[in-house]
Amino acid sequence: MTPDRQTSELARAIQEITEKAQLLVREEIELAKAEMTEKVSKLVKGAILGIIAGVFAILALIYLLHALSWGLWDLIGSDSNFWLGFLITGVLILILGAVAGLIAMRMIKKGSPPKPVLAIEEAQLIKATLTASPASQTVGPVGARQAPAKVER
Repeated sequence: MTPDRQTSELARAIQEITEKAQLLVREEIELAKAEMTEKVSKLVKGAILGIIAGVFAILALIYLLHALSWGLWDLIGSDSNFWLGFLITGVLILILGAVAGLIAMRMIKKGSPPKPVLAIEEAQLIKATLTASPASQTVGPVGARQAPAKVER
């Protein structure tokens, strides 16, 4: 074989490898797009059905609260003051809303500010890998790391 022929065969082989690698990357991207489209479609369908279920639950709650109001009025035994049952029901709803609001406020305060612990740990590992000299220290693989310490809230 002549050197020119070897060079041309090597160039063709490199070109073929490059084309196949590009094709592989394109196919992987298309596969990822298809998967994401399918997952988003399922999430949207689930969200729509959840919203419909929520609307029906709210409508049912209205009827149940109305029935509670009339039941309280009947329990009180007043013939003309039916508004008392609705007043008691309204006060109960306000109390439940205030309690739920206080609990939600506590949970929000415990969760803020959100801190991405795993992302920060991964960034520090990458930084340590890039800044470490090859012989000075070895940085273990992701699976060799220990779990993050308990997060204080």
